[in-house]
Amino acid sequence: MSAEYADDVLRDFEAMVRGNLPKWGLPPDTCIRLLSISENATYLLEDGANGRALVLRIHRDGYHAPEEIQSELAWIMALRAERVIETPQPIPGIDGVLVQRLMSPSGLPPRYAVAFEFVEGREPEQGTELAPSFHMLGSLTARMHGHVQQWQRPEGFTRKVWDFESMFGRVRHWGPWEEGMGLTPDGARLLTRTLHVIRERLDRFGRGPDRFGLVHADMRLANLLVAPPHLHVIDFDDCGLSWYLYDFATAVSFFEDDPVVPELMEAWVEGYRTIAPLGAAEVAELPTLVAARRILLTGWIAAHAEVPIAQQLGTKFTDNTLKVAEHFLSYVA
Repeated sequence: MSAEYADDVLRDFEAMVRGNLPKWGLPPDTCIRLLSISENATYLLEDGANGRALVLRIHRDGYHAPEEIQSELAWIMALRAERVIETPQPIPGIDGVLVQRLMSPSGLPPRYAVAFEFVEGREPEQGTELAPSFHMLGSLTARMHGHVQQWQRPEGFTRKVWDFESMFGRVRHWGPWEEGMGLTPDGARLLTRTLHVIRERLDRFGRGPDRFGLVHADMRLANLLVAPPHLHVIDFDDCGLSWYLYDFATAVSFFEDDPVVPELMEAWVEGYRTIAPLGAAEVAELPTLVAARRILLTGWIAAHAEVPIAQQLGTKFTDNTLKVAEHFLSYVA
């Protein structure tokens, strides 16, 4: 069995996509370009004859069931219908079906795929002035949280839960942090101690309806598109039930150790409070969820070694995770 995104799998994907272009009314000569590989593989489909462009997401094998994907799309369409945020429109096939099942031309497992409208914009760049974007993101996040607290979810709605048990306990939707690249026994003991503190704090914080609900759960920079004055939120693939504050923690994914994070946290909180209240008790737990997210990502990288960002970050990411843990423990001391 090939690795999830080995070269032969990606060749199969391209053939799979080209063979299924008619599902979305696209001609055979449509330009197919791989945009990114992460949890899923994402392609840009461009029909040069009429200028039509779609973004096609091919799902990781076995990660989401069809009903989970349908639930994600239901929330996206509700957010769009009520003009809560700007996010790309899911595009059904010509048969009216949003979640398509694509068969492999090489006998590999079939894949679920969803098409979205193409939206112009650029990813915010780490190292630039991010505070204004985080202020805007805070307000958008508050609007999303307010929406889900009054939204009547459709029958059969199902998404993963992102709590301590599903991140670090028996469930573990992502990989085991214990297998973090280059993690030493001393480092493992430090993270074990950190997770014990995180669990205690989250247990005290609780999961009341004002603190725990449906969240995007992956607002990292790669899932934001800046097109001034607009900020588009994309890729709801990991949306699920978690602490509302988790949305901030995901926004600083992969650079939790950057000294700019406190400034971004302040900007996000200020933006959030322009829409909804956010008390001191909530703000005090933002570092808890940042530390949790960082340890979770350490496991994700270990389990997704074929993904470019995992190869790029390598063992240095684990080393810096230990620094994040030490900083968090000093914060709560």
